[in-house]
Formats: sequence, C-alpha cells, structure tokens
Amino acid sequence: MVSSRYRHPSQVQSPPVVKPLLAGCLMFAIVGLMFDFHGLRQWLSPSSARRSGQVSQPSQCNKVVQSEARLTREQLAELLTVPERDTKERIREIVAEPYCRLPAIDVRSGVSAERESYPLAFDPETQLVLLFENDEYAGYRFSFE
Repeated sequence: MVSSRYRHPSQVQSPPVVKPLLAGCLMFAIVGLMFDFHGLRQWLSPSSARRSGQVSQPSQCNKVVQSEARLTREQLAELLTVPERDTKERIREIVAEPYCRLPAIDVRSGVSAERESYPLAFDPETQLVLLFENDEYAGYRFSFE
C-alpha cells in the first residue's frame, strides 16, 4: 500500500518564500533598467569618433603628453599582469609616455594619486587609466568615453 503522505513530484509546491522573493527581484531589475536608459542609449548609439578612428580626449585631461600614444593588445595584456605596488619604472618599460595626464585625486587621506590615460589602439573610445601613488603603481580602470 502507498502511504497517504506520498505526493507526486508535480503536486509538490515551492516554499511560500520563493514566489515573493522572485517577484521582488524581478521588480528590482525592471526599475534598474528604467533608470539606466541614458546609459543604454549611449552604449547603443554609434560614436563619430569610433567611426573615424580618432581618440576622444577625456574631459578632465590636464595635459596631452603624447598625442600619438596608443596601447596595443600586447601592451595591454602585459600591463594587466603588473602587480599593484610595483614601481612606475616597470610601467615605463611597457609603455613610454601616456596620452594625457589627468588631475591628481585623493584616494586615501593624505595621499595624492596621479592618473595617466592611454587610449587603446584597437578601440579609440576606450582608455586605460593608470593610478600611481608616490611613484608606485596603484591600479587601473577603463574609461569608456
């Protein structure tokens, strides 16, 4: 005999917490998409600089150092393997001069950080921004301007 407690797998219901949690996550995603239409529009629209192959100068660029500076894929790959707190000279072995110097910022209290921008040769709209603290490499970020 089959016990009356046995239920077929199609009759098993999910715990009552799952459905409200799923609905909440769905609403959160919808609201997030509604507020990011401006960023989505920028991402989808073709850029005139990208079509012409020109480098877009970052709006906060203090000084253009080397207008012909471009990072190749090989240089980018090598730069991304340099550990933080390595020397600035190690970076200069890979790339000579930056495209431009950005204004210094305070990342931590009492420490001023220098930033240098390098456009990618294969994607002129994207720039690699390197951060230096006291002539030590402190990290990077990509700028999509």
